Amino acid sequence: LTESLAPSIWGMRDLKKGVLLQLFKGSTKDFTGQGGGRVRSEINILLVGDPGVSKSQILQAVHRLSSRGIYTSGRGSSAVGLTAYVTKDPDSKDMVLESGALVLSDGGICCIDEFDKMNDHTRSVLHEAMEQQTVSIAKAGIVATLNARTSILAAANPVESRFNRKLSIVDNIQLPPTLLSRFDLIFLMLDEPQQEEDRRLARHIVSLFYQDAASTQQSVMKARNILDAKTLSDYIAYARQSVHPVLSTQAGDRLVQKYVELRNPLHDQQRGTISATTRQLESMIRLAEARARLRLDPEVTEDDVDEAFRLMAVAMQQAATDQSTGLIDIDLLMTGRSSAARLQLQRMSEAIVELVQSMSDTAADIRVSSILAALRQRSTVEVSEHDFREALSALRDEERLTFVAGGSSVRLT
Repeated sequence: LTESLAPSIWGMRDLKKGVLLQLFKGSTKDFTGQGGGRVRSEINILLVGDPGVSKSQILQAVHRLSSRGIYTSGRGSSAVGLTAYVTKDPDSKDMVLESGALVLSDGGICCIDEFDKMNDHTRSVLHEAMEQQTVSIAKAGIVATLNARTSILAAANPVESRFNRKLSIVDNIQLPPTLLSRFDLIFLMLDEPQQEEDRRLARHIVSLFYQDAASTQQSVMKARNILDAKTLSDYIAYARQSVHPVLSTQAGDRLVQKYVELRNPLHDQQRGTISATTRQLESMIRLAEARARLRLDPEVTEDDVDEAFRLMAVAMQQAATDQSTGLIDIDLLMTGRSSAARLQLQRMSEAIVELVQSMSDTAADIRVSSILAALRQRSTVEVSEHDFREALSALRDEERLTFVAGGSSVRLT
């Protein structure tokens, strides 16, 4: 099935497996009778990568396979276009509600290309749709809550066009952490030169352009045991409609074990970094259920949990690695700042207070530029002006320092 998903795109097996599980989705669970609510079964995936690594092609392939869904571009989308808008009916002259892309994709997949080009107002409407699976409207006397039980497959380019490995994923794409944390899987698609892999990729692309390309493709599909798009689409629709997997006791125990393993790796215990939260556990359950549905199995097995854990680990290894320590830190996606960076900021704040205290013997007001110069002289690591200003702002918020002379100097509070 992985080979049958976008067969013209070379490699990327783990990414294709994740997207394939998104097409099958997890089991729907509704606990409203027990005083709870509906638990999200849809899987959200974000693709981040360099230009020309076939992100848009994967989105197009998924859109064609999905029985219900909308393909849209972030640059040409507005908040009302994604959710719903009020318009006047030309016949009755009454105000009517028209559905947007997320509501029209209910029960399917909404593919959003150029996700990074969306403005903040447009992006903010996705928060409710991605977690609560609803869209709330209160416009022109119409108050309604519409279902938006849709999976979101989004593709984004880094800020500098190419992915900068020295920066975290939050700094690379500059999306709010509250939105990033709602994606179950975040895949990086990097264009790195590797001679042998490049040769295979070039041969594959050239083979698509032969004169007898159609017959060549047909023979290749038979050799690789690839299903055609119609058969794959029908298989996905049948599995989603007929199979509703439940967790077995063994799979439940394995999920608990893997979650604890993910949250408390031995090398992270001394550093206090959080490498997983309950959101990652729910993502693992959804992925395991989707894999069982893919096999038309009514029960989730330990193998399904192991594969879901492996995919989560692959995605987190790429997206949630703190570049300064090399460790997985989920705080990067949750808050936009790793625990190591927070600790460094705290140490810098204490060092600034010590410097101001020692300099206050000669003058009450200390120039900010003098503090930065003294801090750089004393520090064994590089001190950026951005981090220095952030530490000063934190000290001001804690009322330990006061800015004077228009912010050019500080004094102890």
